Amino acid sequence: MESNFVDYVKIQCRSGKGGKGSMHLRHVKYNPNGGPDGGDGGRGGSIILRGNHNYWTLLHLRYQRHVFAENGGNGGRDKCHGTDGKDIYIDVPCGTVVYNAEDGKFVCDVTYDGQEIVLLKGGKGGLGNYQFRSATRQTPRFAQPGEPMQEMTIIMELKLLADVGLVGLPNAGKSTLLSALSSARPKIANYPFTTLEPSLGIVAYKENKSFVMADIPGIIEGAAEGKGLGLRFLRHIERNSLLLFMVPGDTDDIKKEYEMLVNELKQFNPGMLQKKRVLTITKCDLLDEELISMLKEELTDLCTVVFISAVTGFGIDELKDILWRELNSESNKIQGVISDEIMVHRDKQQKELDEMEELVSIEDIEDLQELDDIEDIEELEDYEYVDV
Repeated sequence: MESNFVDYVKIQCRSGKGGKGSMHLRHVKYNPNGGPDGGDGGRGGSIILRGNHNYWTLLHLRYQRHVFAENGGNGGRDKCHGTDGKDIYIDVPCGTVVYNAEDGKFVCDVTYDGQEIVLLKGGKGGLGNYQFRSATRQTPRFAQPGEPMQEMTIIMELKLLADVGLVGLPNAGKSTLLSALSSARPKIANYPFTTLEPSLGIVAYKENKSFVMADIPGIIEGAAEGKGLGLRFLRHIERNSLLLFMVPGDTDDIKKEYEMLVNELKQFNPGMLQKKRVLTITKCDLLDEELISMLKEELTDLCTVVFISAVTGFGIDELKDILWRELNSESNKIQGVISDEIMVHRDKQQKELDEMEELVSIEDIEDLQELDDIEDIEELEDYEYVDV
């Protein structure tokens, strides 16, 4: 079954070229020396990106490989102006980032509903010979050609807009927490990579307040280099104001696992380390009070630490209070003001572009759901994950 979540598309775009100006001399009865009357050419159509909150994926663009705008019409006699080419609007979900597919350069970012960005401007129409008349040049026998079209192959990537992003290894309890805090119902199962696509949930807070939480597939060591599903979905937490790291309480070395996750984010995009962080120790129903107290002392130097159990509800209210406080702290508001500067507008490396070209069909990812008997995540490290 084909997934409806599409967060990557590649499209060839071309604006319209300007129409030619007309070179025409007026010849009518009783006016043999009518002079120049060639009209101007029309402008070519532009390619315009438009944010649309009714879309949540790029699915509607998946099979639209070419977007070509109309050319401008040529000018005519009697100073007739050529018709303007029709502009083409490409509606995209908010949070879409556009890159040049040839060199990986960042092009633009669509962040809010109704935002319009001219991706490729249509060529101007050429001037007709009527525009070049003068007292000393009464019969100009030339006109301008229209400006040429612009062409670019673009890559559009969707980066989900959410307040809190969940970061953790497979089976860390991310989907369980999201289902406990919101009405979202992601698939939950006891095998790695149960979550194959990001999920969003709205977390209700006191006095009818709320915030948005994003769950992405688990990150394994080496995710920033393309192992596992992490590389494909790490971009979805680049926009989050706060990162919620999740480590199971029965992990042998919680601090080491946390530092590994932080290192993967650093390798992917160093700017992500400037975001607020909260560490959540999950599955605390498996721990006793004495062990929890000991862990609190060991982990206090990392960041804000919360102990929870999504199954029993232990620590859930405390977690929501901390998340709300951190999201609305003064330092986080300042971070939001300058977020455009630290945001993920890094250019794509050639290696990343090549990997995207080599990705196989997304249907192959679904074969992972049949691997119920996986005992070690390392068995998946050589598996080729896909994109669209």
